[in-house]
Amino acid sequence: MATVVPVEWNRERIVAERPPRAITLDPFKPYAFFLEDELAASGRVVSSGTILLTNKECPWRCLMCDLWKNTLTEIVPPGAIPRQIEFALTQLGGSPQQIKLYNSGSFFDPAAIPLGDYPEIARKISFAKHVAVESHPRLIGEKALRLRDLLSGSLEVALGLETVHPQVLPRLNKKFDLGHFSRAAKFLRQAGIALRAFVLVKPPFLDDAAGIEWAVKSAAFAFSCGATVVSLIPTRGGNGALERLRDMGDFAPPRLVTLESALEQSLNLKAGRVFADTWDLEKFSTCSVCLEKRRQRLLAMNRSQKILSRIDCKFCGGT
Repeated sequence: MATVVPVEWNRERIVAERPPRAITLDPFKPYAFFLEDELAASGRVVSSGTILLTNKECPWRCLMCDLWKNTLTEIVPPGAIPRQIEFALTQLGGSPQQIKLYNSGSFFDPAAIPLGDYPEIARKISFAKHVAVESHPRLIGEKALRLRDLLSGSLEVALGLETVHPQVLPRLNKKFDLGHFSRAAKFLRQAGIALRAFVLVKPPFLDDAAGIEWAVKSAAFAFSCGATVVSLIPTRGGNGALERLRDMGDFAPPRLVTLESALEQSLNLKAGRVFADTWDLEKFSTCSVCLEKRRQRLLAMNRSQKILSRIDCKFCGGT
């Protein structure tokens, strides 16, 4: 059950709980980049290049967010973002069919991605058949149309829905409600832009059972708004505020079996593609014997969209 969050969990309190930034980033190099396989809307598994862009921190201060650790405190110079993309593509080699430009915030925030860089960004990734970016629901508008019209391939926008729990969503300090999300989704749908939704598995104030229940309800809501993909993200600690909430008994990371159950039940909706985020899975399981097998099972389910048999483990019982 959700508990009552203290009134002091506002922007100022969330920021005050943060640990210091651990690294200094180069505004002309992306924070990270990697290749992965992903099941596309075509039904084929395609090569997907993800570039984690370095840019100014998001203007919102969400309760569970740790992405600010990999951002700058100032706006990047003009031309820096295209140079970051070029650097990543050179290192990755080849031309992946799909490109994700994620920036630890909102692509359509002009303080993060300068508008003047849009044409050069589009030229750098003109080979991609599909491009995904991320944004806060309240920033969806004309800038999305501008980017869509510059791209050679199709555009997808990922929105952080997080949860539809009526008490928990307002407490995350996301500064949007389900009306904002549904209107953003409608705008994208009418513009011919695909929608991906990020859903948290076991956000603060929920236990594991409720975490599964509300992840599935949130996925169902996203699909009802026209999302074609839901990405299930286990809520990770490490941002300061969640550690304080843990000490207060209001947060604990989900168990790996919780993520597995949320994926299985969301796939059973049969409403669209559902992917489980497999980064840092070691944070959600203490069993080193079955962890890698369970990771590979989740990846196989992501690619096939079929529920596979659970992994048996004589040490932890798979839980």
